[in-house]
Amino acid sequence: MSEPIPTRKLNTGSEMPLIGLGLWKIAPDTVADSVVEAIRAGYRHLDSACDYGNEREVGDGIRRAIEEGLCTREELWITSKLWNTFHAQAHVRPAVERTLEDLGLEYLDLYLIHFPIALAHVPFETRYPPEWTHDPEADLPVMVESGISLEETWHAMEALVARELVHAIGVCNYNIGLLRDLLNYARIPPSVLQVESHPYLTQEILCRFCREQDIAMTAYSPLGALSYVELDMASQGDAVIDQPVVRDIATRLERTPAQIVLRWGIQRGTSVIPKTSRPARLRENAALFDFSLSDADMAAISSLDRGQRFNDPGVFAEAAFNTFYPIYD
Repeated sequence: MSEPIPTRKLNTGSEMPLIGLGLWKIAPDTVADSVVEAIRAGYRHLDSACDYGNEREVGDGIRRAIEEGLCTREELWITSKLWNTFHAQAHVRPAVERTLEDLGLEYLDLYLIHFPIALAHVPFETRYPPEWTHDPEADLPVMVESGISLEETWHAMEALVARELVHAIGVCNYNIGLLRDLLNYARIPPSVLQVESHPYLTQEILCRFCREQDIAMTAYSPLGALSYVELDMASQGDAVIDQPVVRDIATRLERTPAQIVLRWGIQRGTSVIPKTSRPARLRENAALFDFSLSDADMAAISSLDRGQRFNDPGVFAEAAFNTFYPIYD
């Protein structure tokens, strides 16, 4: 890429690139190459998590890219996430230190609470990543709650900033009610909210609330169903990029349908973290800043909204983990 990816200034003053590489579901044996190729293509924002099970290999990719002179550490924006089993104050710092060790880093640019779900602690030596169920070998594996409050977890996250282990903190998968509560007790307000958002789930009210509170919003799964078909959590017929309105705009603007949907996400004020391991698609997904969508195009794509959420613990937790665990009304 010839031009750097534009950034969004956070409430900390830091600049977060508007496009990142989502690392969920990229296999450990290929993710290091994907990281190097992404950085070579101009990406500087990598979105990782303990639960993805590939942070050590992501760290290998970061190290290789720096050694090859493709970037410096300071030019990168690395996000990771606190998993559900590490919500207790005593477990938050060890969790981020394990992530830093795996990634080969001294600090994270952003650390997020992955879900507003506090589960019973699973020690590193028992299982890492800890996964969702407390004992996967049980006759009926289930999720086990810990009773830890989100306030306790947030104050432990704030302590990571004081120790300079992370530069900014935020949350994932919070609704407005949880955000309002968080803002009441936070000494450090959240910098970023990362949530599922795409034309089938526009989350307009949540977007407006975040704008008014100066919380940057990052859209995961910005292309909708494509991340979930292989998990049997969506069908190919749910693909936003196959919608006639998207294809018509793509044809008129001589862009791919994926570029149209990602540009829609950027233009409405969110950052996006699409996942791909294909070098050509990496470059395609980042080539969003030499064209724009008209107001009519934006409205037409937004009209696809049907409140369809693909990543919903209230659905998948019962099906996969024998536990009814809704977090959305």
